[in-house]
Amino acid sequence: MKIICIADTHNKHNDINIPPGDVIVHAGDFTEAGTRSETINFLTWFSALPHSHKIIVPGNHDFYLQKNLENLNEIIPHNIHCLIDSGVEIENLKFWGSPFTPGNGRWAFNKARGKEIRKTWDLVPVGTDFLITHTPAYGVLDELDNKQHIGCEELWKRVKEVKIPYHIFGHIHNDYGIVRTRNTTYINASILDNRYRVINSPIIFNYISS
Repeated sequence: MKIICIADTHNKHNDINIPPGDVIVHAGDFTEAGTRSETINFLTWFSALPHSHKIIVPGNHDFYLQKNLENLNEIIPHNIHCLIDSGVEIENLKFWGSPFTPGNGRWAFNKARGKEIRKTWDLVPVGTDFLITHTPAYGVLDELDNKQHIGCEELWKRVKEVKIPYHIFGHIHNDYGIVRTRNTTYINASILDNRYRVINSPIIFNYISS
């Protein structure tokens, strides 16, 4: 299975060369101001991609979806899986997604660090193959230019506890890339850099079942 990973496109999705694949994952911040028009524009584009399976997890800029959680079935095209503390199984692989980032509530899908956001990560099921979040886990591809780490400590703990094999995320534009540890492959799929230039390419991940 070929999985295409992108994140942090901020309305510049039309400028990205999307490679073919079986599954395409967007790990949040597909809009900039989080308006309805931005959201619909992105969803129309994403829905039309030729990939057999399409997954999105909103990010902290995607206000329109946060404001309309009760009406998502009317907003999200039928061929897109929008994962908000929920999962989907594709060809025997279990994907789980959550949009929440640590924050003070000024942004979309914010939760306070510590006990509040820990409740979100406790929902991640044992047996998850691919975890998709907007925030990175603390200490892994989460470093700002000033060397400050802003990933989520509680998410890092949960990834370790559940031994998640693959973690796809974005949020930190300048930490694009892949880090592999003994138990987990971490993928920061941010497309734009901090100056909002389309610098990075979609990350192609070829999953071969054992």
